[in-house]
Amino acid sequence: MEVALGAQDAMEWSYRGEGAANLVLFYCGRSPQFVGKVLRIQKDRANGSENRTGHSSLTIPERHLWKDVKELVSAPTREIAGHFFAQHVMEPLLGPKHIDAGVCILVSKEFLEAVEKNALQVRPPWRVDAAKVNLLSDSAILMSDHSTFPHVTPEEELCICVEIKPKCGFLPQSEFIKESNAVKRRISRFKMHQALKVDQGKLSYISGYDPLDMFSESKDRLDKAMMDLFMTPQNNFRVFLNGSLKFGGLGGVAEATNAKDSQEFEDVLKNVILAEEGMRTKYFLGLISEALLSSGVLNRLLEVQKLDILDVEGAIHVYYNFISQPCMVCRELGSGMSKRFGTLHSLSMEESGKILRDYLIATTAKDLGIMISFKPQKDGNSESAYSLVSLKSTNQHFNYKVSFIDLDLKYLNKMEFYYELDQKIVKSYIKMVNAQHASRESLNQTRLKF
Repeated sequence: MEVALGAQDAMEWSYRGEGAANLVLFYCGRSPQFVGKVLRIQKDRANGSENRTGHSSLTIPERHLWKDVKELVSAPTREIAGHFFAQHVMEPLLGPKHIDAGVCILVSKEFLEAVEKNALQVRPPWRVDAAKVNLLSDSAILMSDHSTFPHVTPEEELCICVEIKPKCGFLPQSEFIKESNAVKRRISRFKMHQALKVDQGKLSYISGYDPLDMFSESKDRLDKAMMDLFMTPQNNFRVFLNGSLKFGGLGGVAEATNAKDSQEFEDVLKNVILAEEGMRTKYFLGLISEALLSSGVLNRLLEVQKLDILDVEGAIHVYYNFISQPCMVCRELGSGMSKRFGTLHSLSMEESGKILRDYLIATTAKDLGIMISFKPQKDGNSESAYSLVSLKSTNQHFNYKVSFIDLDLKYLNKMEFYYELDQKIVKSYIKMVNAQHASRESLNQTRLKF
């Protein structure tokens, strides 16, 4: 970590976006060392519940859980532990071709204060209220800017990139799912979570997107998934042109695409997709589908997501077993219901650890992002280090690359939160369905009267 960024460097880093855990800055200066790079800076919850100190690393149970990954366990900070998690855990599972774990570099408190101040004007207000930059951290992760191609300037050729959060692509079939929650076996987690977010006032519109379409391996269903993401991008779909955001929310939520948005995006595509106006968006979304199918990344991602074999309703019991604490879920269920979880509570520490590691890895895989970057292939230039995809409708050929991002190490002590959130999601969805049914019944009764 010989590189150190100070207050004087802050003006060369601009806000790109953010998630719950990190702020992402892109480099806009001229230093060859940083051109084509982004910086991931750790955030701190506004309520101080996480990252209270810059040097907090793994808890004792987490050290035992990840004991086989020596670099991760010995990491001095949570930030560096997350870097090693991406490098030594996620990269072997998802493939080194699609992951840049980055490098850790030193950052001063003055640098962090300056970039936080600079970003205030463009950060969504609700993001600012939820979390600030962790000023006690002394490191950040420097990694490739996946929205562009290395060693290529906008003057040389166009690069268009889409960022997608695909979410969980399968329905859990665990025997430990309560009968009252059986809807989880039929409806995707994403679809149900939409109901809770509307209930909480976080969303006004429910997305038409369903991850089951995305992971279906059907070109038609994948095309539908892309169009649904485009029409209700929320924070799950963004498009960059030469590194600049052109569509989607800047760290926030772009709820629904209107006619003006659609027209502006058609204009963005005019030098990329060589088609008549009104068809460019459709062809571009089809291009994304082709690249995802050709690359095989969705199949590989789904395999990692499916490491969650028990669902959180089973994994929560294993968690209490692992930390040697009385199971709060069994206490709530009562002795009659809790008997069915006896096999989970009789597992050895090694068996429990394996299940929890797989669950947390799968949770990362369900929450990560995918960036697909395209550049039109120049006439006669068939040699490239990148994969090739063709757009038959316009007779164009594109080099492309696919990258996984947001490979965050999940906290073991958030298992209770994951379980409680899961229960809230199911209850909210069932409530919404019942309300819709009651509304239809009322409407039918009204019609019968007339």
